[in-house]
Amino acid sequence: MSDQILALDQASGQESTAFTFSERVSYLKKFGGHSQSFSTLQPGMRYFDIPGTGYVAYMRKWGSTFVLSDPVCAPEDLNTVLEHFHKRYPNASYIQVSRPVVDILHRRFGLYGTQFGSESRIDLSKWSLTGKKKQILRTALNQAEKNGISVQERFSDDHTREISEAWIRTRKCKSNEIRFLIRPMEMEYRENERHFYAYQNGKAVGFIYFDPIYRNNEIVSYVPNISRANANFRQGIFYTLMAHAMEAFQAEGIPYLDLGLTPLSLDSATEPQESRLLKRLLHGVYNRGNFLYNFKGLEFTKSRFRGERVKTYCCHKRSVPVLEFIAMFKLTRLL
Repeated sequence: MSDQILALDQASGQESTAFTFSERVSYLKKFGGHSQSFSTLQPGMRYFDIPGTGYVAYMRKWGSTFVLSDPVCAPEDLNTVLEHFHKRYPNASYIQVSRPVVDILHRRFGLYGTQFGSESRIDLSKWSLTGKKKQILRTALNQAEKNGISVQERFSDDHTREISEAWIRTRKCKSNEIRFLIRPMEMEYRENERHFYAYQNGKAVGFIYFDPIYRNNEIVSYVPNISRANANFRQGIFYTLMAHAMEAFQAEGIPYLDLGLTPLSLDSATEPQESRLLKRLLHGVYNRGNFLYNFKGLEFTKSRFRGERVKTYCCHKRSVPVLEFIAMFKLTRLL
């Protein structure tokens, strides 16, 4: 038996964490190519660690297990990692995973792989603000300039909590910040996190936190995981912050910018491994669930950047995992 297989057999029967934090970070920097890989280090996560290979990050709620993003491992190890994790947690649900993960879980274990939303990636080497379809971005920048808005990168917080609390009071769900799908604003680990602030008359009126995306120990992209704006400023401050940050990343030679999850932005066609019932329900939530979350507004905002869209999925054992989804919404504090 090889050392790797021995390590996998040992990992499949354990609950405790095998990696030190520095070891986990080293796996993140080598294999953290998913838009939510950085978020796997958020507080409250549990880990299924496989020495010499990588890890799976998950949370538990009401006895249900929810995996966040693809396993942090080499692509060639996905099959092995998922097999051992499934052996330990056969009833787990997988949230915001890519098509290769779906294919393995459906082929090997018969899990459904239903589209959960879309993600978008922008090739910064080709990015510009020109073109008719980006007129709304140029308009936002012009309005910001007229209103005396400037953008600066800061490495410390500047009225962050004040802006965030005011912003939350304007949201559909006002009681708490969403977690799990969106990592918390305050994390102990913040290496290579980037903060861009918008200022008006010397005071911060909005900000975006960007998280790094890695491949082979290099940053290949950033994703805007947290954005907030002063409720009194409505002239497209997100577009203004994004445009300035993208210009900075371009200058540094960063290849891409990821826009992260657009939840329930779904294709109308149903794939063979998808649950038709669940897909229909998710379409219904998108069309009628704006009291929970501004699904349509977020989709419109991200679509203005004209990135290359790809599907992202949830994998589940039952055709309509009602209890699991209620538990997940409780986990994210949407309910």
